[in-house]
Amino acid sequence: MLTELRIDNFAIIQHLVLEFQSGLIAFTGETGAGKSIILDAILALVGGKVDATLVRAGSERALVEGVFQIPPDNRAEIVAILEREDLLDDPATVTLARELRREGRSVARVNGRSVNAGLLRELGAFLVDIHGQSEHLSLLNVRAHLGLLDRFANLDAPLAAYRQLYRQMQALRRELSELRAGEQEIARRSELLSYQLEEIDSAQLKPGEELELRLERDRLANAESLAHLAQQGLALLEEGSPEAPSISDLGGQLVQALGALSRIDASQEGLYSQALSAAETHSELAHDLQTYLEQIEFNPRKLEQAEERLNLIHTLKRKYGGSIEAVLAYAADTRQKLETLSHASERIAELETSERGLLEKLAGGARKLSEVRRQAAEQLSRGVEAELTDLRMAGARFSADLRQENDARGLPCEGGARLAFDEHGVDRCEFLIAPNPGEGLKPLVKIASGGETSRLMLALKNVLARADAIPTLIFDEIDQGIGGRVGTVVGEKLWQLGRRHQVLCVTHLPQLAAFADEHWRVRKLVQDGRTLTEVDRLQTPARLDELALMLGGVSEVNRRAAQEALTYARQRAKDLALA
Repeated sequence: MLTELRIDNFAIIQHLVLEFQSGLIAFTGETGAGKSIILDAILALVGGKVDATLVRAGSERALVEGVFQIPPDNRAEIVAILEREDLLDDPATVTLARELRREGRSVARVNGRSVNAGLLRELGAFLVDIHGQSEHLSLLNVRAHLGLLDRFANLDAPLAAYRQLYRQMQALRRELSELRAGEQEIARRSELLSYQLEEIDSAQLKPGEELELRLERDRLANAESLAHLAQQGLALLEEGSPEAPSISDLGGQLVQALGALSRIDASQEGLYSQALSAAETHSELAHDLQTYLEQIEFNPRKLEQAEERLNLIHTLKRKYGGSIEAVLAYAADTRQKLETLSHASERIAELETSERGLLEKLAGGARKLSEVRRQAAEQLSRGVEAELTDLRMAGARFSADLRQENDARGLPCEGGARLAFDEHGVDRCEFLIAPNPGEGLKPLVKIASGGETSRLMLALKNVLARADAIPTLIFDEIDQGIGGRVGTVVGEKLWQLGRRHQVLCVTHLPQLAAFADEHWRVRKLVQDGRTLTEVDRLQTPARLDELALMLGGVSEVNRRAAQEALTYARQRAKDLALA
């Protein structure tokens, strides 16, 4: 519900901070004092249309800010929106703000962060229902009628069970649709995949072989140079030349010299050991070089084969992946796809059987929902018509019209027909009204605005009080065209509605205002040549004067009448609370 409302420089309102409780809240005051302007500010707060003319003269901007308690009944939806937009601060409250600039631009905020006006409207639809502004009245949204009827009928549990089956059906039909859509291409697709798999499998790739092939290719391509270098190394190690002895001979001479040195100076025996180790290394090196030289192969055919193999690997990598491992992974995936395609017909038949079974289960669930809805629709109709009779609209008729549509892919029903279905079942619901005897039932959305419509809405809201999760209800012009007697009944209905909702009401009827849990007086003042609005919460003495003024003027007679209205309202409220 709305717990705090701040308005700055909005039309004739210079500055207001109002704090509200739950229950029925009445705004009274002379015409033009600014009562409806307060409701216009709330409308702007929840994403309604605004323009620069609402900025107070002499100001550059207007600001409206409201703090709302998030009700438990629709907390999940509101929190989901806030989390989606990364705006959640406190799951129990949300702050909405709207700033209007004189140049025509408006800025919307949620919990202090800038958003678009569309998000305010999305959140506002869960927080406030304004009658008098049909664009923001939930009951004029036909898509909401079935949900209201379902909550009135307490269908949460069976509807949840039905929706679980419906989600299974959606998933099944998605898979079935994909398989059927691809069925025509299965042959072509299978042929392509088979070719690709055969191309990869026939290559018999092995992880790591590409590096080995490159090394082998380099050896084969440079066999002559490698042999020449190896022979040169052997010659230096073992053969030497007329001009210089071999490294092995020189090493032997070094060993003899250092051996003699170590025998004279034992402290240098380490040098002798190093010389021996070097001589052994030279010997091993010569042996290894000889072995390598014998392995060098002059084989043009083998070189050609290595080049062909590397070209094949390069081609497969280019087509199927950047490495041998990636190509092999592609082959494994292709094999799996072929397996899936080869069993597509079997899977389609299996899914079609499952679909028939699910349709039967859904049909059973939908039938139960429809039966309960029909009974609830009759109860709702009787309840609304009884409320309308209390509101002096005897003869008015109301109907929650349930319709169904045929669909070849729908749920099977008696007689072989099939009905269209969605997550709500097979029913479509629209509220119909005949305000006057003899008139035919017409869609609620086509009823003209005014006091009569306000009473229709009040009757609906009262009967749907348990089903309607919107916490704050606002009624403007609800007393238009009605007298004091009906005003008392309307006051009772609004008070009852205030037990489950926060109800804000602008009224000119003292009989209605007497039922308010909070009574706010709106006055228009002139200070320093400027018009401004002042709003006061009235306690008993001042409230009596305001009610007397609404009865025609502050006099002893009207004060007594005001006191009688208050006394009656309090006693009637006690009786209603005990009923």
